[in-house]
Amino acid sequence: MAPRDSPTDIGPTAGIAEHQRERSSASARSLLLTVLGEFVLPRQGETWTGALINALGALGVEEKSARQALSRAAGEGLLESVRYGRKVRWNLTEAGDRLLREGTERIYGFMRKPRAWDGRWLVLTAGVPETQRQLRHRLRTKLTWLGLGSPSPALWVIPDASKEAAVREVIQELDLTERAYAWTGPSAGIGDTAKLINAAWDLDDVEKRYVRFIEGFEGRANSCDREALVNQLLLIQEWRHFPFLDPDLPAELLDHAWPGPRAAAVFHDLHDRWHRRAQAEWDRMDQDAAVRH
Repeated sequence: MAPRDSPTDIGPTAGIAEHQRERSSASARSLLLTVLGEFVLPRQGETWTGALINALGALGVEEKSARQALSRAAGEGLLESVRYGRKVRWNLTEAGDRLLREGTERIYGFMRKPRAWDGRWLVLTAGVPETQRQLRHRLRTKLTWLGLGSPSPALWVIPDASKEAAVREVIQELDLTERAYAWTGPSAGIGDTAKLINAAWDLDDVEKRYVRFIEGFEGRANSCDREALVNQLLLIQEWRHFPFLDPDLPAELLDHAWPGPRAAAVFHDLHDRWHRRAQAEWDRMDQDAAVRH
């Protein structure tokens, strides 16, 4: 018989198997961060190797890939290991804790409540030469995470002037203060705002993703705690992409009913509904890993 913490313990649940195939292309690192944020961060940032490998295995990640993801996270300074005989316990570093807390705030706070728009935009110019590809990538990643879109090279926009402090922090962190300039204010009414939005964000693709998300998760139920844990992780893993993709435009700039708020309602409702059983299963997995030799 397979050990209790073996991935085979989940049984032949059709829904889980289907979504394991759907998530097969997701990186082990990305899934590891989801597990850490959902289960390890709230527990003083500590867990055993066996629990992490078991959880990733339930998501279709092979043990070798799971261990490589752990090593990479440690190499990035997000985790540190402490050996207890033959077992290893992982602790979040200060950098790992900060990264996960920031991500948790963004993921769970995204589109949580409707916001009023004061009509102001934030516009940023930041020139980074093609030769500095790593810096360009870091800038794009951080600005996209904040919801900004780029309608043309070196130009970034968002209809949310409250992001000014966050954008300033990014520019200072990347040492781009001498090459960037930003301002906030209402549109001057020159040009077609709809064309600007379409150039800055691929909203057609985002809308399709929202519809797939709703259709894929709405009405889903769990037959056991292990299934609740797997579905909870799949739910978060899918939802965490939307803050990168959707600028959460005010209703005044949308020409039809946007599915984002409905998708957000599905996410928060299911997350709350599955929370107790998923957390209970994680505790069992972590306890099993603690006593297993």
